[in-house]
Amino acid sequence: MDEDELGRALRAAQDGDEESFRVLYRDVQPRLIRFAGALVGADAEDVTSEAWLQIARDLRSFRGDLDGFRGWTATITRHRALDHLRRKSRRPGSDLPAEELVALPAAGDTELDALDGIATEGALRLISELPRDQAEAVLLRVVVGLDAKSAGKVLGKRAGAVRTAAYRGLRRLAERLPEGAAEGASGAGAARAADPGGARPLVKGDKSGGTGAEGVS
Repeated sequence: MDEDELGRALRAAQDGDEESFRVLYRDVQPRLIRFAGALVGADAEDVTSEAWLQIARDLRSFRGDLDGFRGWTATITRHRALDHLRRKSRRPGSDLPAEELVALPAAGDTELDALDGIATEGALRLISELPRDQAEAVLLRVVVGLDAKSAGKVLGKRAGAVRTAAYRGLRRLAERLPEGAAEGASGAGAARAADPGGARPLVKGDKSGGTGAEGVS
């Protein structure tokens, strides 16, 4: 389903259409469960279930477009994940193998598009080992598909800080991934990582010769 159809589904779901709500769920849940999985491991389904209770409750009051909706759902999921970690005093991603994270099911789940070498089992394992700010920035940009401004709203940071964290995280991944997969994560030169919808490149070529953070859109 394309972005225009999903945007119409969002508006219909806000008017109470249950089928449109299921359409939104199928689009967003695979992204959220991977995001939550990197934070809370095996408890990702519990966290996203709590998040969807709030999403369903507050959907009518949401104001914004489809990208805003994805950012809003990611914010709710992150808050529920952090609440969960505070309750459990558990380190993020410590008890869930990456291969299980990739395979986590969702009711009516759809396949998440390949992410140019990022969404492999090995890469997801490496993402979970990044510093928290870098891991969240990469997950929000690549897995959830948010732009830097929307990701910044989720994290309570400026867009530039998210760009820098995502760039550094991708560079670190590129250094640790096998050569073929690293091409999709590298922040230098022609490296790119596509968002799940394939509409936006995450990393543009670094032509500045500096840190390259400006190259992350």
